[in-house]
Amino acid sequence: MSRISILGAGAWGTALAAAFVRQGHHVRIWGRNSRTCDEINSAHTNRAYLGNARLPDALEATPDMDRALAKADIVLFVAPAQSTGDVAAQAAAHLPAAAVLIACAKGIDNRSGQMQTEVIADELPDHSVGVLSGPSFAADVVRGLPTAVTLAMPTLADAQALAESLSGDAIRLYASDDITGVQVGGSLKNVMAIAVGICRGGGMGASAEAALITRGYAELARLSVAMGARPETLMGLSGLGDLVLTCSSELSRNFSYGIAVGSGRDVSGLKLAEGVYTVTIANQIADRHQISCPVMRTADLVLSGKMSADEARIALMSRPVKAENPEAQG
Repeated sequence: MSRISILGAGAWGTALAAAFVRQGHHVRIWGRNSRTCDEINSAHTNRAYLGNARLPDALEATPDMDRALAKADIVLFVAPAQSTGDVAAQAAAHLPAAAVLIACAKGIDNRSGQMQTEVIADELPDHSVGVLSGPSFAADVVRGLPTAVTLAMPTLADAQALAESLSGDAIRLYASDDITGVQVGGSLKNVMAIAVGICRGGGMGASAEAALITRGYAELARLSVAMGARPETLMGLSGLGDLVLTCSSELSRNFSYGIAVGSGRDVSGLKLAEGVYTVTIANQIADRHQISCPVMRTADLVLSGKMSADEARIALMSRPVKAENPEAQG
């Protein structure tokens, strides 16, 4: 069994920690908030993020980075995507030399345009860095419901070995060496979930939602491949699988955020939606690669207040008609 350190005591970090403890691993969570850490240790709950879900007694949380990382074999970075660089810098002085690092946040750094593994590698260049992503809600994982995700590492052999060691009867990991594909799919699906949520909030109907998911996937795939992903990765758990989940349930923060925007509600008190931070930088990357992404572009205009949900509907529906899959036309 491995010694696993999880940096981030939010919903996803706590849920992963609970899953791995139940599989027999020794797990410590690092969190900034000492009260949250105390609650995890004493009450075995994290009510702010996971309600009444019971956490394993053996799970330990600490605000002390040195203690959290002591003798760690595997370190999961699960803080919000825009905080990853700061957390990695803080971890540098305490990280065991042989620790394997895994990015678990989904999002593109909105300052540099880097993927999460790149942000971590910049701060911690002497470590192997991979990524864990896929269709997974913390509320399901913490309850021990069956979940499958993808783990990508620089080599398929490393990914396979880690996936085997971390898989159990409630969480199954599939191995990949397409680090770019796994990350880009996981990041862009958040933007698409906001777009579909806006559609739901605006009362545009199930047919429109299905169309947005499908055309959103086409954009996600085009841009991912332009950035170096393999097409087959986007058809897997971290691409299509995650997109379908995130665009179909109000457990998704991004989907719920989009619903609030589309229905004209105040979003100032809503929980973090990573797609809000990713959408602008994703469109900038699309421009650099000269990739057409009208769904992402329109979502950005709505989120920035430059376009209403109804104006977005008209803009998308009135675009010039073209072949659905031009690259496949003879």
